[in-house]
Amino acid sequence: MRVEPYRRVLALPGVRSLMLVALLARIPIIAGGFALTLHVLLDQGRGYGAAGLVGMASTVGSALGAPLLGRFVDRRGLRPMLLVTTAAEALFWSVAPLLPYQALLVGGFVGGLLALPVFTVARQSVAALVPEEQRRQAYSLDSMATELSFMGAPALAVFVATAWTPTAAMLGTGVTTVLAGIGLYALNPPVRAHDEEPAGGTPPRRRTWLRRPMVALLLATAGATTVLVGTDVSIVAVLRHAGEVRWVGLVAATWGLYSMAGGFVHGAMRRPLPALVLMALLGLFTIPVALAGSWWTVSLLLVPAGMMCAPTLASTADGVSRLVPGAARGEAMGWYGSALTIGMATGGPVVGAVIDRLGAPWGPVAAGLAGLLVAGLALAVRGRGPAPAAQPVEESAEPGASAVAPGERGDPVVGTQRLPSGVAG
Repeated sequence: MRVEPYRRVLALPGVRSLMLVALLARIPIIAGGFALTLHVLLDQGRGYGAAGLVGMASTVGSALGAPLLGRFVDRRGLRPMLLVTTAAEALFWSVAPLLPYQALLVGGFVGGLLALPVFTVARQSVAALVPEEQRRQAYSLDSMATELSFMGAPALAVFVATAWTPTAAMLGTGVTTVLAGIGLYALNPPVRAHDEEPAGGTPPRRRTWLRRPMVALLLATAGATTVLVGTDVSIVAVLRHAGEVRWVGLVAATWGLYSMAGGFVHGAMRRPLPALVLMALLGLFTIPVALAGSWWTVSLLLVPAGMMCAPTLASTADGVSRLVPGAARGEAMGWYGSALTIGMATGGPVVGAVIDRLGAPWGPVAAGLAGLLVAGLALAVRGRGPAPAAQPVEESAEPGASAVAPGERGDPVVGTQRLPSGVAG
């Protein structure tokens, strides 16, 4: 397995510090949702439905706000946006523990609208720091780092909420989120490449880049997170049906490790699979999990699907970065984040409803079929445009140099791309 392409990416100026800061900054963002849920359940004494409504309000706000914040970055630059969102995070998390439930619903929506867009900023900065021919490896690294954040953040939030109180978890989330904003402000990673027009001008019209290939990528992104969240719900349902709920944490951790391994392989391959193929395989490989009857069979059957997670997410983000001019990349990555969020918001309720009606084994089937359906829809939306086959990237004898094979700079939906990264937008 080739490690040299990753070394070259990490040797680029600014990449290591961006990856490290983004890894740490994502943890409070992910943990915040769990802290908020536990606050509604335990501090306010309400049910899961009420907690879900608060989460949905925050999700809707985030989906609407991400493109707006991205466009703000395109027009005004990164630091002004970070000042606004970091201040909004500080205000929300300081008052949220004191709000009655109805006010918390409104606050959750506004907080989501102005949430610190760590995921979007990291992906936009990767496109600015890394040449196109090396972005597949860069976004694969970003996907693997995101998996680490998702593996640690929920456990951290639950530990603080149970060892102390959910209010302590919320306040801790607020403090660490503000620190994340300060860290990004201090780092100030570039959002445009050195040869692109600096932020502050008028972004190009949306219709010049929000075309069928881009819409197809966004559909695939939403489909991927629909499958992932649906699989998450299915794991709990299948293990509960088998009387082995205590193994949920271990199975989820191994699933994350499979995803990281898949992301590493995807970035190291000379001839990676196209984005829509990865998306379809993610759905297809999820269906056999329905055959599992114990924790170890769930873990075993998750291997193929898990290996597709990070590559799918990495490929779509890479595709978005290639389809838009630098002056509109902030808004485009915002739409990408919205697609991730919409998929996450859809997967749980849809698959959960199927499980309630038909039983636990049908959860993975529903999640997998949803992925296949969205992959087919994305292919239909994309149409018959030019679709060069992925070509291998030959390595140059010079360190840091790399040749781009014909077709690699072509359409990111079917050409050599990386799939959407990260399960959180």
